[in-house]
Amino acid sequence: MSTHEPAEGADRLAPPAGGLPASPDHRVAERAAVDRAFSAFYRESITRLTGYLIVSGTPARIAADIAQEAMIELYKRWESVQYPRTYAYKTAGRRWARRVADLQREALVDELPESTSLLPQPDALAEFEARQQMLQVLKTLPLRQRQVLFLTLQSFTPTEIAEQLELEAATVRAHLMRARRAAAARIREGEAEE
Repeated sequence: MSTHEPAEGADRLAPPAGGLPASPDHRVAERAAVDRAFSAFYRESITRLTGYLIVSGTPARIAADIAQEAMIELYKRWESVQYPRTYAYKTAGRRWARRVADLQREALVDELPESTSLLPQPDALAEFEARQQMLQVLKTLPLRQRQVLFLTLQSFTPTEIAEQLELEAATVRAHLMRARRAAAARIREGEAEE
């Protein structure tokens, strides 16, 4: 098994002693441990991954689908992936990039999200409005700045972001600096209009 980022509820089983082949009971227990580790990672990460996709310009319904597809892909490779969070975000980003060409033909419309476990409490209007205002600010930023700022808010380091977006860390820092300045300016403009 490879090393994974720690996730709640994730525990490891020791390999069978003495180099003997694993018994069927041991394989079942090992599979259950892998499933528990993945389940904990999934619960901890799916909402943030969906949010990342939405901020990157993905409509909410499509973002939820892509996040699920990325998690399925990760589950299939769980034991060989060293950094599951990075893998999930990178996979989701690539899947969205493949769909962009098709979506450019359609008009994207902001809608109230349907109630799902991935988008909890859509009826909380005040919270929804605050998120929409923030999303509007983020949507005014160029794509790279939007991605870098959102990933930073998700506690990714510039080095991790650089790896995910296949950029240099210095380039990520520059995008982040510009994104923060632009977002602050947009927020000040919005406050001045009110």
